[in-house]
Amino acid sequence: MTIFPIVQRQSFQNSYLWAKPLFSVLLGLVLWGIGTGISLRANAETPETAPANVTNLLNQIDAAANRQDVEKVMGFYGSNFTNSDGLDYQILRQVLKEFWNKYSQLNYRTKLQSWQQNGDILTTTTITEITGTKKIDNREFALISTITSQQQIQGKKIIKQEIIAEKNQLTLGKKPPTVVFNLPEQVKAGQEFNIDAIVQEPLDNDILIGTAITQPITAEAYNDSGLLQLEFLPSGGIFKVGQAPDTAGNNWISAILMRQGGVTLVTQRLRVVK
Repeated sequence: MTIFPIVQRQSFQNSYLWAKPLFSVLLGLVLWGIGTGISLRANAETPETAPANVTNLLNQIDAAANRQDVEKVMGFYGSNFTNSDGLDYQILRQVLKEFWNKYSQLNYRTKLQSWQQNGDILTTTTITEITGTKKIDNREFALISTITSQQQIQGKKIIKQEIIAEKNQLTLGKKPPTVVFNLPEQVKAGQEFNIDAIVQEPLDNDILIGTAITQPITAEAYNDSGLLQLEFLPSGGIFKVGQAPDTAGNNWISAILMRQGGVTLVTQRLRVVK
């Protein structure tokens, strides 16, 4: 994981300091696929053409997630399940249990974007929104998360999944900063990209502190913990230029901003492609 020094827009170098977003355990958790045993056409289809069995099962998975029923949710996954972040069946089960133990209230709402049947493989693309709250040391955090994913289903079991895009926000306090986070969803290997986390409210006499970090997404990263090192910000946000690694992969880019009245932490997935 890399911490970006808090300065005006400039290039950064890896510092290899240990850090961790407060809620990164949830990133990429939306693995809700949908599958049926009926015969479907081979061309890609819109949500409106989806058979009732598809949408009904989607609702069943959301309902099980809202109840935080790990065993019921895992019943929709094949024993050889894999995903783009390196999660398998057992790791996913562990991550879900730990995540749900931390959040007392969660609401999942999944929308089907498209579906396609090729032989016995059903491919679905979904967008899931998660809202929730959790308490740390008697302080309540509010979560908003949006994740786009693509699933492959065989024999009513999800066997493979890829996270296409995700953006997550965690806030604390009565008046957390309203942050606009500008980051591309995808860049080429070695390409430079801008990171802007802009506080919308006037600072007046408030002091603004924060930092930005990047972390490669791996199965191990879901359960890491670490320390965020905050610094004073000379302006109303974080403005950086980053450079993508030379190899393809997924990274979490996070910005945390704190002022009198609250804290806002935003994390977005950056896909690096060849």
